[in-house]
Amino acid sequence: MIIPNPNPTMSSLVSRSVAVIGAGAAGLSAALELRREGHDVVVYERETQIGGTWSYTSQTENDPIGLDPTRKVVHSSLYASLRTNLPREVMGFRVYPFVANRGHGRDPRRFPGHREVFEYLRDFAAEFELSELVRFGSEVWHVGLMDDKKWVVKSRNSSNGCDDGDQVYDAVMVCNGHYTEPRPAEISGIDEWPGKQIHSHNYRVPDPFRDQIVVVIGSSASADDISRDIARVAKEVHIASRSVQSEHLGKLAGHENIWLHSMINRAYKDGIVAFQDGNEVGADVILHCTGYKYHFPFLETNGIVTVEDNRVGPLYKHIFPPTLAPWLSFVGLPWKVVPFPMFEFQNKWIAGVLSGRIRLPSIEEMMTDSEAFYSSLEASGVPKRYTHKMGESQFEYDDWLARESDSPPTEEWRKQMYFVTGRRKRSTPETYRDHWEDEDLISLAHQDFKQHIRQASL
Repeated sequence: MIIPNPNPTMSSLVSRSVAVIGAGAAGLSAALELRREGHDVVVYERETQIGGTWSYTSQTENDPIGLDPTRKVVHSSLYASLRTNLPREVMGFRVYPFVANRGHGRDPRRFPGHREVFEYLRDFAAEFELSELVRFGSEVWHVGLMDDKKWVVKSRNSSNGCDDGDQVYDAVMVCNGHYTEPRPAEISGIDEWPGKQIHSHNYRVPDPFRDQIVVVIGSSASADDISRDIARVAKEVHIASRSVQSEHLGKLAGHENIWLHSMINRAYKDGIVAFQDGNEVGADVILHCTGYKYHFPFLETNGIVTVEDNRVGPLYKHIFPPTLAPWLSFVGLPWKVVPFPMFEFQNKWIAGVLSGRIRLPSIEEMMTDSEAFYSSLEASGVPKRYTHKMGESQFEYDDWLARESDSPPTEEWRKQMYFVTGRRKRSTPETYRDHWEDEDLISLAHQDFKQHIRQASL
């Protein structure tokens, strides 16, 4: 089903040719919103199916820590046991609620496994007939600005490397995700340490760590999940984290072979890993759950857009480089967010700007706004690498985008459910996915979903 854009002035708006890089969740949402706004859309996807990082593969890279620039890159960072850390009601697109599917082979749990998210994205693409806009097996290797301010996109066949030719577009939307270029921790003495290092990007199953002593670096959801996954087979698991409080150091409650530590102080050539809390352990493996770098190797902007200490900038509202707006945009850069609804808000705004329905501020005003934002981060002591981290501020951001694009703001139940889930995750990390007490919010969510389904069927 293709939803027509209800805007009665559509005929007076400008249709643009737009290239979308990536057919993951962000790219699929971009394709839908662009087409609803009347644009001509081509989505480039180097894999043979949609899904982006949600398309699981057991394959890993030949460089387990991901530093070799010549390695064959594996796009997905999923591990076999991964379940969502957000409930499906919060997680789904607003235009297509993520309701439980009890069909054969589906996962109806409220916090489903990664395969169910992939199937949901396939359902989303089928519902809105988006696959017809995707060039599968087409890897973009160059996006560059032309003299006439249009963009040339050069791609090649992913399987045989043959040139697919050049295509020219009015605008390019970068939706390639940010989970392919690992950002390992810097550890003093690591070059002489004899053990094995791996980044979570290349973690799939715990079996290779059987009977080993493993140090896991990080405090993210992946660090929590992977440390517990590995502990089922490892001799010991030691978690090194910047955020752990001193009163929580030591053995993790409920586990016999997991310990919490402060960050690593140094690694030694005899295999010892020393922590800042004074403890030491002879480790076999250091597993980095330390996040990723933003990486756009195909994009040439003549130095206008840079990535410096993981800040992509300068960008207006994390999306538009002011001097290239609106012809170049980035979707999905913010992290620690509810991603799918945020993609929708961003894409509605971008599509409306490209058609002329929404007006951007001047270049000078956008630059001033961006510089003021960066200055506020610096004044608050926020490291540059956290420029795109949002957390609690995400809903203010989403609602600003909603106002700009004349869309409804984030539902209150969605906001409350997000915060309730976060509190439960912190208080009951072992069980929060299977036991909850927010039935009232679930009821409100499903009332919204029914209303949406009725409106979509009219």
